[in-house]
Amino acid sequence: MKRDFPDQIDSRILTAIQGDASLSQRDLAEKVGISQNACWRRLKALRESGVIIGSTARLDREKLGLGLVVFVMIRTRHHSVDWLNTFRRHVSTLPEVVDFFRIGGDYDYMLKVVTRDMASYDSVYQRLIERVELDSVTSYFAMEAIEEQRPIPL
Repeated sequence: MKRDFPDQIDSRILTAIQGDASLSQRDLAEKVGISQNACWRRLKALRESGVIIGSTARLDREKLGLGLVVFVMIRTRHHSVDWLNTFRRHVSTLPEVVDFFRIGGDYDYMLKVVTRDMASYDSVYQRLIERVELDSVTSYFAMEAIEEQRPIPL
């Protein structure tokens, strides 16, 4: 039997686990209003289909001493597959880069960097530019996180 995917119940499950992925199956089923067995089957189907790609813990970066957030805008003159693959591999070696996007507009790429302070960011910057030729790198420093890591609306 094929069903619409995700349906309203799946959406309620996904919304609930985005808020708290540590909910027990019993609590999740109760919150969503279905049996534990039905909840388990739906979770399994959502994982197998790739809708749920993992479970993570959200951390308070301020309490961890990671108070500086920098949005790094990158422009390049290189657009070959080889250059892109090299660039992607290089950026993925920088653990401070928590988000990495290829974008349209005035810039080609946007990185979100989370680090301790300006000296730590400078170290990231130096490692970023050391192996790949970039046309320009512009950094925007976040003054305040008004909303961060919001759930995907369903």
